[in-house]
Amino acid sequence: MTRFSFDLHATDGRARTGKITMQRGEIRTPAFMPVGTAATVKAMKPESVREIGADIILGNTYHLMLRPGAERVARLGGLHNFMKWDRPILTDSGGYQVMSLSDLRKLTEKGVEFRSHIDGSKHMLTPERSMEIQRLLGSDIVMCFDECPRADRPRDEIAASMELSMRWAKRSRDGFDSGEGHASRSALFGIQQGALDEDLRRVSAQKLIDIGFDGYAVGGLAVGEGQEAMFGVLDYAPEMLPKDRPRYLMGVGKPDDLVGAVERGIDMFDCVLPTRSGRNGQAFTWNGPINLRNAKFAEDQEPLDPASDCSASRDYSKAYLHHLHKSHEILGAMLLTEHNLAFYQALMQKMRDAIAQGTFTAFAAEFRHNYLSK
Repeated sequence: MTRFSFDLHATDGRARTGKITMQRGEIRTPAFMPVGTAATVKAMKPESVREIGADIILGNTYHLMLRPGAERVARLGGLHNFMKWDRPILTDSGGYQVMSLSDLRKLTEKGVEFRSHIDGSKHMLTPERSMEIQRLLGSDIVMCFDECPRADRPRDEIAASMELSMRWAKRSRDGFDSGEGHASRSALFGIQQGALDEDLRRVSAQKLIDIGFDGYAVGGLAVGEGQEAMFGVLDYAPEMLPKDRPRYLMGVGKPDDLVGAVERGIDMFDCVLPTRSGRNGQAFTWNGPINLRNAKFAEDQEPLDPASDCSASRDYSKAYLHHLHKSHEILGAMLLTEHNLAFYQALMQKMRDAIAQGTFTAFAAEFRHNYLSK
């Protein structure tokens, strides 16, 4: 069976649509991956995640290594068996979460020593250990271990961080390849770094290409730099990466971020926003986001999207959703999470269709007109 392949079906400008094929299934691109941080997409059953159109989900190395532990997950049959998800899973390397613990970690050439945010226990995460954890989890797409500095750091610090990440990328490659059984049925993605600096991005891309990966991520964005700066980097960064491999923008984002990034050649995304917003009363719609806690929805009998295939979007009134969230009922979080994830998957399908039909420019303009017109 195919370990990993990526086939481009159509392009429209720089926007691309295609298909990743792996042993556990196909991933239609552009793809949005719901985030299943701790072996669960919050407030969703795995079968419901599949029903709304997701081909792949994301798991978090940092959180799973701390609880319940990668070795335990392996003893229980791997992450897919543990959480009853039989489709592909991408696991991030743990680097971003570890780096965010600035006062709980110590960075060296070897890796990162840190204390757990749960119980204060001490851990060491290296490129080799990150690869081992992702192997124990049974990840289908494994991410290299890297450092993700803030974009506002001095250039010399960003350059040093990028060079360190590239050395860690080579060690990740070697560590991944040493797990022969897992490596024979999974894929490894490298992560481009360099913050907002075009020259550093170019150096990073070339070093990754020299090492060789199944796919490439644009890292170091969505860390507070704002959409304009992010799009500025995406105007050039994806084109530095191989055209015949998928390009993944990590941690992005809002619906208009996704449209703008696809417009610039990105194929894969993940973000906690649709699930987090669902738990907090925010719904994404084709006319922009709305806050269902707002009193104006208290007697609104219209559903969020009467044309949707998703029951949560189509069959419940805004008045009822308003009541659930004001009453802090669990069902409110469940329904809005499902609606938001269904909206994101519908957006990806509309983009795939528009690219295939050669109408992506018109689609993007209409989407922005409706979504940002408030």
